[in-house]
Amino acid sequence: MKSIIDKDTVQIEITNACSMRCSNCTRLVGHHKKPYMMDMETFKKCVDSLVDFPKMVGIMGGEPLLHPKFEEMCEYLHSKIPRKRCGLWSVFPKGKERYAPLIAKVFGSVLLNDHSRPNIKHGPVLVSVKDYIKDDFNFWYFVDHCWMQNTWSASVNPKGAFFCEVAAAMDVTFNGPGGWPIEPGWWKKTPKDFVEQMERYCKDCGVAFNLKARLDTENVDDVSPRMLEKLKAIGSPKLKKGNVSVYKGGVTKVQQYINEFRNDGAYARKVARKYNIELDKQPNGYLSPRYVGPPAEAK
Repeated sequence: MKSIIDKDTVQIEITNACSMRCSNCTRLVGHHKKPYMMDMETFKKCVDSLVDFPKMVGIMGGEPLLHPKFEEMCEYLHSKIPRKRCGLWSVFPKGKERYAPLIAKVFGSVLLNDHSRPNIKHGPVLVSVKDYIKDDFNFWYFVDHCWMQNTWSASVNPKGAFFCEVAAAMDVTFNGPGGWPIEPGWWKKTPKDFVEQMERYCKDCGVAFNLKARLDTENVDDVSPRMLEKLKAIGSPKLKKGNVSVYKGGVTKVQQYINEFRNDGAYARKVARKYNIELDKQPNGYLSPRYVGPPAEAK
């Protein structure tokens, strides 16, 4: 487990509304009867709590460009945190091209995935490994070495701050008690502070384990029996539509989850050009947006 200060990013998750319904989404998109939209007061509190965080502050969803106050949020973020430390995760959805100049002004990095590349996969999230691994020692060994917690982000959403992005999504989806208070310095927490959240959420998560991945475009979530019952209890719309499958793939020894598309600069540039944005590679490997003309809808 990594301390939050050792992670590349903390995400501010302003909505779980999304234009996509990808397989095994880490934000559990499609299982909410009504997506949330973070209010401005909470957003400002999130930004203010991260002013001194020395790494990247990400804006993410769902699809963040769907938030009706996206522009206002961007301007506030820009007033508090330098561009070089601001990142945006998006599909660049159709109809939001007007945000292109704003995106280039506010964000020093963008990570784009519109799921048009045909070989992107997600491993199961809603496979409660407690349904498959009964030995506590093995369970906690895998959790302590979770590739996602060690690679990706801590998160803040309207219910508080969380050591892990999946824990944050699970708390929202399954009506959990919330995270830590959103206050300056919350990101200084270390693994010893994570235990309560780990005990609550890691037992219901399959990410730390090597489970068979599924193409994003299949729009199906793999779940374990325990999680199937939890989805029934919340009345999951995705479950009601039949886009859920009980997982039978087992646990393998093959690590397969760090998607190679992150390293495909040509793919990201293709997505960016929908907004007439070009991407310049930075020394740290991230891609920086540069607005090169009026968006297509304005021509």
